[in-house]
Parts: sequence; structure tokens; C-alpha cells
Amino acid sequence: MPCTLRPAALIALLAGASLPSLAYAEEAAPDQIVVTGRGLDAAPAAVAYDVQDIDKDRLAVAASSRIEDALSAAAGFQQFRRSDSRASNPSAQGITLRALGGNATSRTLMLLDGVPVADPFFGYVPLSALAPERLAMARVTRGGGSGAFGAGAVAGTIDLTSASPDQLGLFGGRALVDDRGETELSATLAPKLGAGYLVASGRWDRGQGFWTTPVDQRVPASVRASYESWSTSLRAVAPLTGDIELQARVAAFNDARTLRFAGADTAASGQDASLRLVGRGAWKFDALAYVQARDFNNVVISARTFLPTLDQRATPSTGIGGKFELRPPVGKAHVLRLGADWRYAEGHTEEDVYTAGKITGQRRAGGTNRDLGLFIEDDWTLGPVILTAGARADRWSVRNGVLDSVLSGQASTTVYPDRAGWDGSFRGGAVVKLGGGVALRGSAYTGLRQPTLNELYRSFTVFPIVTRANAALQNEKLRGFEGGIDWRPAAGLSFSATAFDNKVRHAIANVTVATNVRERQNVDAVHANGIELGAEAKFGAFSLSGSFAYTDAKVEAPGTALDGKRPAQTPRYAASATAAWRPSPRTTLAITLRHTGAQFEDDLETDVLPAATTLDAYAEVPVAGPFSLVLRGENLFDEAVVTRNSGGSIDLGTPRTIWGGVKIAFR
Repeated sequence: MPCTLRPAALIALLAGASLPSLAYAEEAAPDQIVVTGRGLDAAPAAVAYDVQDIDKDRLAVAASSRIEDALSAAAGFQQFRRSDSRASNPSAQGITLRALGGNATSRTLMLLDGVPVADPFFGYVPLSALAPERLAMARVTRGGGSGAFGAGAVAGTIDLTSASPDQLGLFGGRALVDDRGETELSATLAPKLGAGYLVASGRWDRGQGFWTTPVDQRVPASVRASYESWSTSLRAVAPLTGDIELQARVAAFNDARTLRFAGADTAASGQDASLRLVGRGAWKFDALAYVQARDFNNVVISARTFLPTLDQRATPSTGIGGKFELRPPVGKAHVLRLGADWRYAEGHTEEDVYTAGKITGQRRAGGTNRDLGLFIEDDWTLGPVILTAGARADRWSVRNGVLDSVLSGQASTTVYPDRAGWDGSFRGGAVVKLGGGVALRGSAYTGLRQPTLNELYRSFTVFPIVTRANAALQNEKLRGFEGGIDWRPAAGLSFSATAFDNKVRHAIANVTVATNVRERQNVDAVHANGIELGAEAKFGAFSLSGSFAYTDAKVEAPGTALDGKRPAQTPRYAASATAAWRPSPRTTLAITLRHTGAQFEDDLETDVLPAATTLDAYAEVPVAGPFSLVLRGENLFDEAVVTRNSGGSIDLGTPRTIWGGVKIAFR
């Protein structure tokens, strides 16, 4: 007899489900199955750590519509440089929290639906591929992590959750243009198919960009920071049984930019795929596997001759990984998590060296990194007290490191020794609910981060500074503790305060070793302590949210010029506040005030990046049927935001920019 598959079963078939699972999906009544598209719920003691949730409404009002600006709602979030992802080198898009920076690699773990998103070679985050309009929430957890993929979370974790059709609607799109003629187009299609759903999305941004070079420093070779980027993704969620769902995702992106000088072109691209099974029965589990293919290229132009000095023409890399987490039924008072994760990164850089505009040499360098982690964590609820403790063991390895070079006709090969070892980490904490909406919390933790392939093998130039790789780098290790209070005196009103002390031992920093020469080295430690404040108020259609971070960070390197100095690119103060009015579901007016304190360009504190305060605005109002008018304003004060200062040669961030366009939404 003929067989007809319902749409939910068809999605599961395309995602690779077995025939018995399909048969169950066909037999089960759709009204008995609920899919969420999310992972397992957060454990009860997640609030023992300093956690800030940025909801979809707050993500949506970022005036630049860039994920890095949306995440700045969590004060202390930063990239290595202040530039947004339209006017920065992608390799500088490392993200961190708590001023635990010092170089351009991420010390904060970023996940999208449970999958690590950092580039497997560089460790930077492809920010232009993460569109805020596709997300339901971002959860920012400061402090070290020891759960799944915890190796790498030395400064914290940012967990992004994709939006579902209930949040997106059947179809949504928007088209905007700014006062420089730059454009932004995006769309999502999110049909419900049986008990499951499908979300297809795409975005295209392009423009001539703004002048990053001040007027008095421009030369005939100076150009605007032009850019063109696109990203697309397809995500399917389908039930396999009444309490097991399958989540599948494929995505691709490309991001091309020109920075400072004609010919200084850079580009990053990637293709990702992942499968995830989430079980919500008595034995809860979360299993996922992913693969990433990435590439990067970059041309360095001399600021004296305006000819190429280096063409990093390709940096192909592959990341493969997965995890399995199990939550067995051990009683209502306990949430026990057991699991393992594995990550593999392979990649190399291919470079042409130029002299007087002609190729005079070539380099090829790279290797592989591996990490296998085993973790266990338990939350124990005792009335108003929640206790948590967890441990993690990591088996790491650095292998196959090699540098092949041909310079001035002379060929050489350097093979670096393989290394491997075990490292352990833990975290523990407690939450005590005192009544009256008051809760006290405290935690302590350790953590681990393995050097990236970029730090180990790839040298780079931001003219005139050359930064050398170092294949002998050790793992970074975190020790930290914190205490805080959360107060919810009434519905819609909350306050939080946290004091912390974090130290990253063997921190990898770009250390000045000669004039215009730096090298990646392990310093004794980067030590940061400070306070973080947060507040949120919702009164009917009006909301106000804000956060503030004060961080006293310093490098501990006795006997060197670095000792006692602040890490490069780390401000002492950061604050963000957003006020919004939403009188109806389709009407929003919002303003965001953001302040970043002064910071130093370099490790020796010779070049200052002054403090900057910016004001952004967002407005959305319905005009006819499904159409709405959207207006956005970036940096309305036209603040001169210095993003780079190398001996007085500076780059500037986004000037005042006004966007206007239309949005369409069909529920």
C-alpha cells in the first residue's frame, strides 16, 4: 500500500533519522508532541554564577543590527578591538569578559544552540554570520566553566539560542539603507511542518564604508572601510518520539572587507553543519555532533610604500566535535549531569612574502589541536539552599606542528615537537534564598584554555608592528571566585551585584620584544578583580535595563617591563543602558547609551585609546498591513571612537550613521 510521510517525518528523514523513528513519528498524534528547538533546561544552580540574559526584544534594538553591539548590553563584554564587524580584521574578533584579554583570541566560549562557533584555527568569532534577528536569547555567564565544552571558557560563556516560528512568524524580512548608501537585506521563513518546523534565513550587507583614517592622516592610497558580507542558514526541528527531538542545522557565510589602504583586502568564509538529539524523558540527554570548514585571507599593505608586504592568501581549517550529556533520574532534589565532549582542530596558513611589491618568499605553517573532556556536575536543592559542584578532566594534545618557508631562495623546514597531557578543573557554588526576593550566591572555579593554532604557528602584521607566533606556548589556567546578591523586590524589577577575583595563569599576551616587534608569550598571569552591577525594570510598555562593570586588571610578570601594567585593549570601566517603550507588539522606540573607558593599545601602555560614550536609537512603527517603518541611529553624538593607536597613527570607529527602511512580518 502507498506510504505517505507527514512533513515532520520528512524533515527527520532528510536529517538522517532511522525508519523506526519515522514510524513512531507517523503514529504519534501531533497534539501529543511539543518540540522546542532548545537544549535541556538550565540546571537550578546556574544562578550561582553571574548570569545575565539578553532577550529577543533587547537584541532587536541594536542600532547597528550587529551581534557584538547587542551583546554589549552585558557590560564588560568586548572584542579585542573596539571596531565592529564591518570595519575590523576578522582575526581580531576574539571575545572576552572581565578584562581578561591581552590578545585577539577568545577567552569566552560562545555557543549557538549548544555548538561552539569560534574559528577552529584563529579562535575568533565570525560575528557577521550571527544575525540578532535570528536569535531568541543570549545568556551571558561570567566566570570559568567546567561543563560541556568548558575548556576555553576561562572568562565565561555566551550561549545563543535560535528563535522558533512562534517568535519569528511565518515570514519576516527587512530592507534598509543608511546615509552613506550602504544597504542591509535580511529575511526568514519559518513554517511549522506537522509537529516540527523549519527555519530558513539569509542576510546580505554591503557598502562603501566610512573613513577609518582621520582627515589629517589620509594619503592617496587611503580608502574607506568597504565591506560585503552574506550569511544563510537552514535549521530543522522534528520529533522522533514523544520526548526526543532532532535538531539539524547547515549554514554558510562570507565576509569581505578592505581596511585603511587600497588593496588591503581581507575575507573570512565558512560552512557549518550540526546534528543534535535532545531527550526530555526520565533519562534526559543532549547529544550533538558538528563540523566546520573555514578559510581566511588577508593582504598587508605598507604604510610607507603602499605596496603589499604580505599576502596571507589562504588559511583553510577544519573543526570537528561533539558532546554527550546524560541526566539520570536521581531524585527531585538533585540534577546530576554526566558527559563527555571532544574537539579537533586542523589548519594551516599559506603566505606570500613581498619585497618592493614582488614575491620574494613563501611560508606554510600549521598543525592540529585536540581536546577530550570528561565532566560531572550535581545540583542539590535543600529548601531555600541550592548547592552545586562539578569537575572536569581534559586530555589535550598539540601535534603535527610544522613551518615550511622559502625566503630569498633558501628553503627550510621546522618541525615542532608533539605535546600532550591531562588537566583538571572544577567549579562549585551555592545560592541561598533569604525571602523578600533576596538571594545570596557565591562560587569558585578553575578553568583551562589551549593555545590556538593561530597563536602557535601564525605570525601577523598590523603595519608597522610584526607579531610573531610561538609554538612553545603553554595552556592558560584560570583560578577565580565571586560573590553576589540578587534582589527582586517586585514583579518586573530586579537588581544584581557581583564582586569577583579572577586570575589567568600562563596568560598568552602579545609581548613587545624589540622596536615594532612583538611575540606571543606566556606571562605569569593576568589578574582581574572588580564589581559588576545590573538592573532591570519593566512597567507596562516601558522598560529600562542597564549594566556596569569596573575591572582592575593587571599583568603579573615580575622582573619585566609588563609587571603591574594593564593588559592591552582592556578598559577599567564599561557601562550600558537601554530604555524602551513598546505600546504594541509592532511598535518599539528605544535608546541605548554606552560608555567604554580609556584603554591602552599596547602592552607597555604607551598609546592610549581615549574613553568613548555613544548614543544609539531604534524606532519601529507599523504603517500599513504587515509593513512597518524602521529607523536606526548609530553614534548619534558622532563621538570620535579611536579603535587603534600605533604611535599616533590611528583608526576611528563608526561615525554617526542613520538608517531607514521597511520591515514586513506575516504571522
